[in-house]
Amino acid sequence: MDVVHPRCAALDLGKDELVGCVRIHDETIRQECRPFRTTVKELLALSDWMASEGVTHVVMEATGTYWKPVWHILEESFTLILANAAHVRGIPGRKSDVNDAMWLADLLAHGLIRGSFIPPAPIQDLRDLTRTRKQLVREIVQHTQRIQKTLDDANLKITGLITDILGVTGRAILKALIGGETNPERLADLARGRLKAKRSRLIEALQGWVTPHHTMLLKLHLDLIEAIEAAVDNLDREIGDALAPFRNAAQKVKTVPGISDLAAQGVIAEIGVDMSRFPTHQHLLSWACLCPRLDQSAGKIHSTRTRKGALWLKTLLIQCAWSAVQGKDTYLRAQFYRIRARRGPKKAIGAVAASMLTAIYYILRDNVEYRDLGPNYLDTIDRSRLSRRLVRRLENMGYHVELSGAA
Repeated sequence: MDVVHPRCAALDLGKDELVGCVRIHDETIRQECRPFRTTVKELLALSDWMASEGVTHVVMEATGTYWKPVWHILEESFTLILANAAHVRGIPGRKSDVNDAMWLADLLAHGLIRGSFIPPAPIQDLRDLTRTRKQLVREIVQHTQRIQKTLDDANLKITGLITDILGVTGRAILKALIGGETNPERLADLARGRLKAKRSRLIEALQGWVTPHHTMLLKLHLDLIEAIEAAVDNLDREIGDALAPFRNAAQKVKTVPGISDLAAQGVIAEIGVDMSRFPTHQHLLSWACLCPRLDQSAGKIHSTRTRKGALWLKTLLIQCAWSAVQGKDTYLRAQFYRIRARRGPKKAIGAVAASMLTAIYYILRDNVEYRDLGPNYLDTIDRSRLSRRLVRRLENMGYHVELSGAA
């Protein structure tokens, strides 16, 4: 095979140590490996060593978060490539840090490593904020479920009456219980809105067996929820500041049905705004694992399931797709019901998510807003096929059909 990078290096990363391998291809091939610690002083020494050898390209595996500090120090001096560990596995039975570094160097020298998508620093900062926010919201949900479990243990059957236990009425009742109030009528007086009409049922549901142990647990979880909610509010302000340079792009992404403000922030944080990194929308769909995998052998297709990966973006788009198909008279809704009849709801919602990401690709690439194709688009693109299908259905029902053009 031809040598693409005659002077390159590879790094096998660990938490406290790494192994660097420099590969020089002149008249002969020379490889040299050295261990380094991951402190700033040692990483600067690694950079000086590779620069003295004339290295131009450096590859490292995407191992947890260990690659990030190394990347930040080396990115100004070398062309860096982040490799997916699943794509560059070495030969089984020959596993060591030195062998892994030499194997990566050989692959890089022959151009056999495809680099991962690394967004610019502002997008990386925004991505950290949006992912942290999502994790905190998940923690709020977990503590809310623990509050519901505690209420059930105290035989307070209010979770069936109050939709949101953290709403105005729910919080007021929780704080009254924490304060020692157990009288069902006084607790029912805290109801607001439509719950006032359910006073008798609410009184019955609030007749429980509340012990100091229950109130302690309720206070613990409610305090944690309020602390996390305060942290989420702070994150929202930070996200707003980080999103300022990309505000126009986020507003255009939000024009896609099913995309809210938070969803637009998440999409921008995951894929950025520069679509030149993806030659076509198919490349973006493949990166997001929203297209069928290629699993074919001996002329047979073994699987068309989507690949595992891109969990943050894929789950976000699937949630947005479920919201989008609720809208009336839209292309996405028509696409969902058309595919669901043949392939089921999961395949259909995946296709809708892929269509949404395709639209987002062209919105960001061309700086335009979303334009819906309409609910009848799929019926009009091939009228002859639709006509044959409808005629066949009528004939299966026992009718004789003759078609003639409209006057």
